[in-house]
Amino acid sequence: MAKTELIIIIDFGGQYCHLIARRIRENKVFSEILPYFAKTSEIDGFREKYDLKGIVFSGGPCSVYEKNSPAVSREFLEYVEKNNIPLLGICYGHQLIAHLMGGKVVPGGRKEYGITEISVDKKVGIFKGLSSKERVWMSHGDNVTDLSKGFEELAHSDNAPIAAYRKGDIYGIQFHPEVVHTVHGKEILKNFVYEVCKAKGNWEMGDFVKESVEKIKKKVGSGRALIALSGGVDSSTAAVLVSKAVGMNLTAVYVDTGLMRKNESESIEKTFTKGFDLNFKLVDAKERFFTALKGVTDPEKKRKTIGELFIRVFEEEAKKIKSDYLVQGTIYPDRIESGIQSAATIKSHHNVGGLPEKLGLSIIEPLADLYKDEVRIIAKKIGLPDEIANRHPFPGPGLAIRIIGEVNPESTRIVREADYIVREEIEKTGLDKDLWQYFAVLLPVKSVGVQGDARTYCNTIALRIVQSKDGMTANFAEMPWNLLEKISTRITNEIPEVNRVVYDLTHKPPGTIEWE
Repeated sequence: MAKTELIIIIDFGGQYCHLIARRIRENKVFSEILPYFAKTSEIDGFREKYDLKGIVFSGGPCSVYEKNSPAVSREFLEYVEKNNIPLLGICYGHQLIAHLMGGKVVPGGRKEYGITEISVDKKVGIFKGLSSKERVWMSHGDNVTDLSKGFEELAHSDNAPIAAYRKGDIYGIQFHPEVVHTVHGKEILKNFVYEVCKAKGNWEMGDFVKESVEKIKKKVGSGRALIALSGGVDSSTAAVLVSKAVGMNLTAVYVDTGLMRKNESESIEKTFTKGFDLNFKLVDAKERFFTALKGVTDPEKKRKTIGELFIRVFEEEAKKIKSDYLVQGTIYPDRIESGIQSAATIKSHHNVGGLPEKLGLSIIEPLADLYKDEVRIIAKKIGLPDEIANRHPFPGPGLAIRIIGEVNPESTRIVREADYIVREEIEKTGLDKDLWQYFAVLLPVKSVGVQGDARTYCNTIALRIVQSKDGMTANFAEMPWNLLEKISTRITNEIPEVNRVVYDLTHKPPGTIEWE
């Protein structure tokens, strides 16, 4: 049997490192991420197990000439050349290759962020089939200005004199092909995979299931595991994957925090007690969560508080069943926003940043390197019903982070009813299939209104409806005005405490999808 094809990504701390890996997998080639300090002996180990087709250097926040900036050795590059391994450097990786191989990298006269037009001077290799002008996503302050002997320039922009280069099968590009803003970024990466690396594409997402089950079996053995089952696609997929590995040694605990959507607890209990071979347990912890959140208004403290209490509840359940492992449905956007390696912390997620230092349980995160749409593919492959596999994201902290300010039973009831109306009306139209998330946010703002010929002074609800491919970036959705009007009318008519509805017209970035 032929070895599985592999492309290794070397991580220099860039926000989009795992997005590169995901794009490679989209081309039916398996990808693994290694830290920048990985040794060539580790590469040799992968070459024994896999058919190594190429290596990618990710972007990163540092400058190559900074002291202690992440870097591979010159010997690493010599190893790549000696073994004829194709190499692609992206952004910081582009600068690092040029720097280590005798080129010149200098601070740019003007930093370049956002969509930029580059001129493609030579339509070869990774640029095969592209136009002379391409719109790409730049994010850099330094520039490659000179190349050493043997390199040739492939593209430039107004602010980047050498936006792309190559030497044999070694390529460097200053921009990010992995993000959707680079118009033909997928084609560039596909060219690298198939034109440069000569891959055939022999890996499927189903292979991930087999590999994950084997890894979990090896790690857990005869131990017992506990999972926080929310009913969302992430935790449900993680639960089924682990149950395939350890069977009834997995206990799935659903915690009713009082912060869930309307009718959610009842629906989840019905689904998992009748449809799956799992040890399912519902824990009613509403009062504990509302007590812990009393007086808490800071978004990060709110998330941390919820995360801490989640873990405490699970620790209690773990002691009852003598669990050794805590399974979490963490996916990659959760980890990158919570801060990993050199990536900045944007916000903590309940199952990442909220973890106390002394947990007492070993963590298993079988989906930690995947994006939401990849998880949906796996969910269907392992037999989860469409209503779970296609379920829209819902934050771990629940409705608490859709209440700006203090969380209490009354504010939760208001936002829960508004959320139900938003979901019901959008799903009636079928537009939900084109959306990433849609929900209501309760603002700490009251305004004067007129309801029933009487003056009112009531709450404001913001509608957040976005489209996205992977949750890393998002655009606000251009919804039909008559639909927004219907939602607004229902909210102000059916929820007496609300007299005003507004629509959020903010992309990610600069905003995040959730308000907190």
